[in-house]
Amino acid sequence: MVRHVSTSVREPVTAVLERAPEPAAPPAVSAGAHLAPPHHIVVVGGGAGGLVLATKLGNRLGRRGKARITLVDCALTHIWKPLLHEVAAGTFGADGGALDYFAHARAHHFRFEFGQMSGLDRTRRELILEPVTDPSGAEMVPGRRLGYDTLVIAVGSVLNDFGVPGVREHCLYLDSAPQAERIHQQVFGRFLRGHAEAGSSAERRLRFAIVGAGATGVEFAAELRHAARQLVGYGLRGFDPDRDIEVRLIEAALSVLPALPERLQQATERALGALGVELHTGEQVERVTAEGVHTQSGQFVPADLTVWTAGVKGPAWLADLDGLEVNRLNQLVVDQKLKVTRDEHVFALGDCAACPRPGSDRPVPPRAQAAHQQAHLLARSLIHRLEGRAALPFVYKDYGSLISLSSSTIGNLMGNLFKSITIEGFLARLAYLSLYKKHQISLHGLSEVTLMALANLLHRRTRPQLKLH
Repeated sequence: MVRHVSTSVREPVTAVLERAPEPAAPPAVSAGAHLAPPHHIVVVGGGAGGLVLATKLGNRLGRRGKARITLVDCALTHIWKPLLHEVAAGTFGADGGALDYFAHARAHHFRFEFGQMSGLDRTRRELILEPVTDPSGAEMVPGRRLGYDTLVIAVGSVLNDFGVPGVREHCLYLDSAPQAERIHQQVFGRFLRGHAEAGSSAERRLRFAIVGAGATGVEFAAELRHAARQLVGYGLRGFDPDRDIEVRLIEAALSVLPALPERLQQATERALGALGVELHTGEQVERVTAEGVHTQSGQFVPADLTVWTAGVKGPAWLADLDGLEVNRLNQLVVDQKLKVTRDEHVFALGDCAACPRPGSDRPVPPRAQAAHQQAHLLARSLIHRLEGRAALPFVYKDYGSLISLSSSTIGNLMGNLFKSITIEGFLARLAYLSLYKKHQISLHGLSEVTLMALANLLHRRTRPQLKLH
């Protein structure tokens, strides 16, 4: 709006300007006001740890405008990694349990960026995202740079083939939802072939080899046996699930689940034997071919399909993040506050981080419960950091291990009242199911998870127990 001043024609304009009031001074800025944009926290990786962290920071900081929170992931949906063996066997549909990142980000006051991190510019505080392509190779999302004030890397791990010849060419990996879906398609395709050849003279024996008898390999072997028996109930004929399907589990250590207590190992081996899973422990894989697995002892395990679940390491690109320190397994080296050793503004958690464990010469183990604990603690630490307070040290608490063997569950629980107790059956199954519910509650809250559980109960009668496509 223009303000007009009335004057006499004989009065100089300069005199009017001299009498004009001084312009109003700008309002004083209080000491607590912030003219700069809010602090930007970027979390890379939407797994168990990264998604929980972004959700908590969004609810605490993003909702109030105290910070901008961004989650970056190369997938559009999240699925809890301990369920991948069920996706691969077809007993759990990935689409039924998947969480949409865009929808979740909107509900919890953070932003989602679709992309794959490939590099880091620490001087400019920018992470580098690769272009995203579709299955045909066409570019969907261009490569770009994303600035940050605080960066948290939570990209998990990848399977370690230890340089064994033939693994990349002849094995399927069980490490992500797309890989689990691919295994399911391969497994189900072989069952369909056996069904189509029913009554013919063709050999219908299906042979599966699983390399690595850690939790993932053991659970997948049991779930595969269970799925084969269920398929017969849906009308797939032409094979006997107990006679015509062979599931062999190969492990370099002398027992299954080598990182877990001996009582749990023995109970698991008995359960696998009852399911018809053939164990080959103490066998180091020498090479893998299209026909099967060769071990260093000279043993040959024939297989129509070989799945590799042995060993984990950090993604290869972590070693090239502008000088950040990694260990021999390509994990980022962090201190007890989860901060990397060479940058004050970068943190890491979960399987991709080598976090020290007080009183032990080994780092925190790469387990889902460790990532969950780290996410909760780091959320508090980053809030403290914005308030000028010190970050909190991480101390890992081992609450035990639970192994799902299809219809049965075995585990050991650890706590303040007892050092370790082995549980089986219904109690162990309830404890195992509660782990997933605990993860869901961290993301959605108790009321929403309760409604989701009720909806699943209502749909159980209309949905098949197996994914039949």
